[in-house]
Amino acid sequence: MKFLSSIFAAAFTLASLTLPASADTLADVISNGKLRVGVLLDAAPWGYKGADGKDTGLDVELARMMAKDLNAELEIVPLTGPSRVPNLLADKIDVLIAAAGATPERAQQVMFSQPYAAVSLGVFGAPGAPITDVAGLAGKQIAVAKGSTLDTWLTDNAPDAKLIRFEDTPSAISAFLAGQAQYFAENSAIAAKVTEDNPGKPVSLAFLIRQSPAHVAVKQGEQNFLNWINTFLFYHNMNGDLAKLQKTFFKEEQTLPHM
Repeated sequence: MKFLSSIFAAAFTLASLTLPASADTLADVISNGKLRVGVLLDAAPWGYKGADGKDTGLDVELARMMAKDLNAELEIVPLTGPSRVPNLLADKIDVLIAAAGATPERAQQVMFSQPYAAVSLGVFGAPGAPITDVAGLAGKQIAVAKGSTLDTWLTDNAPDAKLIRFEDTPSAISAFLAGQAQYFAENSAIAAKVTEDNPGKPVSLAFLIRQSPAHVAVKQGEQNFLNWINTFLFYHNMNGDLAKLQKTFFKEEQTLPHM
């Protein structure tokens, strides 16, 4: 019996040594005193350079708030739309705050928090030119950021639309403003910012693709961190801080949906 006990103990010790250590980014951030947040800095009002040359935007300020609550130094890591999830999975960032919409496909790779902003995805153009259904997108010139969620959706669902692909969101919007495209595809917050910055060329929703609230994302398995983030969002929603950010960058206070 003693011999068998020794064998089981040895086997347990060996198994413990060979099992991968469970990730705990929250503990690492608290221990290291540093928080790496992936954001979009080319997507006003989510993230952009302010008049003073400093990073700002709803996502940037939310990241600052998060770092403050964790008593950690904030490192902003600029990302593009297509690079958001890959950088998170590669451990180049601790958390993603980058206007990320939750989808079943993405949820196989990352874990999403409760929403912190309520926006929609759509095709935008001059007022008075609504498109009633997907078939109506056929032949329309639509500027879109290459590799984005909207690029993928339009390619799959509106194959007859004339997509004009650009490297990033600002380039796609600039093309629309310059008359190189009839429409551009983006989220409603970005479209509202386009109108704010270009009062002589207002835009409106021509075709709604879907509602797509924004979520914070962490790697699969980071349940401790996700629990903390949801508590963080709940706290700042209840005390009015989220509403202040929404008012500052979206010009409205939002009622947030629940997952």
